[in-house]
Amino acid sequence: MAKIIEKIEKLSLPVVVTKGLIVFPEINVGFEMNRPKSRRAVEHAEKNDRLILVVSQKYIEPDDPSQKDIFNVGTIAKVKQTLKLADNNVRLIVEGLARGEISAFDFSKDFITCDVLKKVIFLERNGGIKGEAAISETMRVFEKYCRFIPKLSDDLLMNIFSIKNPGLLCDYIASNIYFPTDKKQKLLEEFDPFRRLEKLCVILEKEIETLEIQEQIHRRVRGQIDKNQRDYFLREQLKALKRELGEDENYDSETEEYFNKLKSIKNNLTKEVYDKLHKEILKFQKQSIHSAESTVIRNYLDVCFELPWNKKTVDFINIAAAEKILDDDHYGLEKVKERILEFIAVKQLKPELKGQILCFVGPPGVGKTSVASSIAKSLKRKYTRMSLGGVRDESDIRGHRKTYIGSMPGRIINAVKEAGSLNPLILLDEIDKLTRDSHGDPASALLEALDSEQNKAFRDHYIELPIDLSDCLFIATANTTDTIPRALLDRMEVINITSYTRNEKHAIAKNHLVYKQAKKHGLNKKTFKITDDALYEMIDYYTREAGVRNLERELASLCRKCVKKILEENKKSITVNNNILLELLGQRKFKDDLYAKEDEVGVVNGLAWTSMGGDILQVEAVISDGTGKIELTGSLGDVMKESAKTAISFIRTIAKKYNIEPDFYKTKDIHIHFPEGAVPKDGPSAGITVATAIFSQLTGYPARSCVAMTGEITLRGKVLPIGGLKEKTVAAYKSKIKNVILPDANIPDLDEIDKTVRESLNFIPVKNAESVFENAIIFPETEKTLNFDANADGVCLPDKPELYSSIMPPVVPGNIAKDNIMPHFN
Repeated sequence: MAKIIEKIEKLSLPVVVTKGLIVFPEINVGFEMNRPKSRRAVEHAEKNDRLILVVSQKYIEPDDPSQKDIFNVGTIAKVKQTLKLADNNVRLIVEGLARGEISAFDFSKDFITCDVLKKVIFLERNGGIKGEAAISETMRVFEKYCRFIPKLSDDLLMNIFSIKNPGLLCDYIASNIYFPTDKKQKLLEEFDPFRRLEKLCVILEKEIETLEIQEQIHRRVRGQIDKNQRDYFLREQLKALKRELGEDENYDSETEEYFNKLKSIKNNLTKEVYDKLHKEILKFQKQSIHSAESTVIRNYLDVCFELPWNKKTVDFINIAAAEKILDDDHYGLEKVKERILEFIAVKQLKPELKGQILCFVGPPGVGKTSVASSIAKSLKRKYTRMSLGGVRDESDIRGHRKTYIGSMPGRIINAVKEAGSLNPLILLDEIDKLTRDSHGDPASALLEALDSEQNKAFRDHYIELPIDLSDCLFIATANTTDTIPRALLDRMEVINITSYTRNEKHAIAKNHLVYKQAKKHGLNKKTFKITDDALYEMIDYYTREAGVRNLERELASLCRKCVKKILEENKKSITVNNNILLELLGQRKFKDDLYAKEDEVGVVNGLAWTSMGGDILQVEAVISDGTGKIELTGSLGDVMKESAKTAISFIRTIAKKYNIEPDFYKTKDIHIHFPEGAVPKDGPSAGITVATAIFSQLTGYPARSCVAMTGEITLRGKVLPIGGLKEKTVAAYKSKIKNVILPDANIPDLDEIDKTVRESLNFIPVKNAESVFENAIIFPETEKTLNFDANADGVCLPDKPELYSSIMPPVVPGNIAKDNIMPHFN
């Protein structure tokens, strides 16, 4: 029997605590330290006998472990070398000397020390026969273990097989073979070499059993998959592991979540949608969690499950309440309000009525966008806005194919997703600003969505599933219909919103904007007041627009200056009149429309429509001796130039009747000029204005300065109808021109003119250009002047008044069409 010699020695040593690292006696180990206490412990040891106690903590988590977090047995080691690293860490190389059992800790210093019992057990003749038997058994088990670990180095195996000391053999194997830290600690805590080898054999046998099961699973999986599909192999290996553990292999946590979501909305889905989503989930289940394909499918499923499948809000069917909401939020816009109330009324009688597709067309700032929000509020529908200005890619509307990197659904699907309802009000803002390029035409992509017969099964390129948009209320806004493709325009019900009149702007400012801006700047009705005259002054001379955006900005500026004035002068309130307005906002930014105040030859007042409303624009004509040249100046468009040539050709046909030289077109140069030459002008309705100016020059008879006119002329002198009559008549009213000559065919449009304007003007309908001359030109007293009253107030209807009785009833405010957005005669 071999003799066992035990040696015990009591020491006091600095402590180095490690994470997941066990140092064994007689083994050299290198590791990094990043704890200040450990570095100071090593520094202390280097100044003395270079001895430290290396002990592992029980758990990885604590960064500053206490006594309860540290094992009671460690290894007494000698510091061989220290190396400072760039990241302020220290790499330490130690040589294990002996096991040590800790009896007491001392945490009072800036590093940990402990009292340790150094225990060393020596076996005489390496344990004799018992030692040889123990080593033989251990080597048998280790060789069996090595069959499952083929990557062990030859040097390591040679060293192991050459060791004859049982205790060193156990420590060397444990130090160089991967075991969990707790198992290595149990080997360290065993001081007896024979019992230590027994424990090592038990651990190796358990590892071998585990490796055998893994090899069986590995062989089973290898028969099912391709060798090169590493990710797929790992997933199949996981499935085999779950089969061995008796777990359900079909679901992991994420896949199970998708199946649960699909189950919860199954009743809301069609069979096609359900089958598609189920197929995608199964495909996702088969992918590696880190594969690119799994990310694509995950994003796709997330988007699909975020869609409001068959979720709809209940419409608020109350005409009176809806009308009150619309009236409170917006002044005027009667046609828009009437159309929405009609929709609500029909919805009340026929709840299954599908969504409507409307298009509000009008100049900027008249409330097209904001009224859509009020409509959603009146219907109690979800509201979402799509800004289409500058969109040039079809994929922005219909989405990208999900196979592309960074693909996403289109704007329509995103709008439905954001609304959380399948019947929201979707605002297609600035639909006339859509562009196109090599990536497709976004306007064409909207055709399906805006077709009430097709959008019940709208398919986005990304979703690839039918989405029912038939209950959505689509409202588009545009400044003009000229740039909207005809096929798209045909799918929408166009409602024209004209510019606000002077009185409408005053009402909007007084009832809405003044209070809104005062509240925004810390004022109220008691501290801030503005007179009606001051409001009209701001409307007439500080803004020039169709809507009220600039008016609101000027009111905001006025409020800021009033707040400053109140604080500087220590006032309690301020009332803004014209004088204070001039003081705060400075001189007028705009002047009255310039027009001839006196009757002149060759100068005629025309009426033009601009994006900011109506305007008075003079036409000047000069005749001089020449060779028949025609000069047209004033930044004119092609249509206006053609109108001028048409007017000259017509006058040639009536030259003899009015004693005009028949060959004037050969012997005279005609120069026609439209002032404000920097402003582009176009449109056909300047025809009678140009003809009258030329006629006045050729005859030498002056044109009346109190008359303004609009109308398109033909070669035969007929006067054709025009658009923008409401704005043009407002311009005449503002300029205090009492008489307006207009085409006879435009008489029905007078119903839509503001009542105040209609009652203040004398309208002179004409059917041909000669009627225009007879009313606009001052002929000698021997000739007759028709239908003209320079002091007339109200409506003058010549010839047969019974034909024009339609304009006599009270006017219903409304909107009329315009045929161009640039300043022009139309």
